[in-house]
Amino acid sequence: MTIEATLTSKNGMITTLSNGRHIWNADVAEALGSADRAPDPHDLLDSSLAACTALTLELYARRRKMPVQSIRVLIDHVEGKNEKGESRYQLKRRILIEGDLSDEERARLLEIANKCPVHKILSGELDVETELV
Repeated sequence: MTIEATLTSKNGMITTLSNGRHIWNADVAEALGSADRAPDPHDLLDSSLAACTALTLELYARRRKMPVQSIRVLIDHVEGKNEKGESRYQLKRRILIEGDLSDEERARLLEIANKCPVHKILSGELDVETELV
């Protein structure tokens, strides 16, 4: 699946994104010259982990018939540099699960959270190839 991003100067910094089935937007903060009318790219990255975690946990809980009433995933990030001066992006994920669950079920759900596909991608090796066409 291809994600397309389109930015035209008449729209300021609003960037329209599409996967061919859905359309959403991205923007940057007002401090960078926009109207801050949509999430910035970092919010979109962080929200991918939050959404994937919640959906993975819900699917697992349903299959196991666990009494989960709600799942809330909070993601914060810190940007910085490592000891080599390279960019470092650290994600902190907090998961709140409501439901009458045993300690063992909660521990298993934590294991499952770490197996969500986006978590695995972000925790593994990631390469980006770029070409101008």
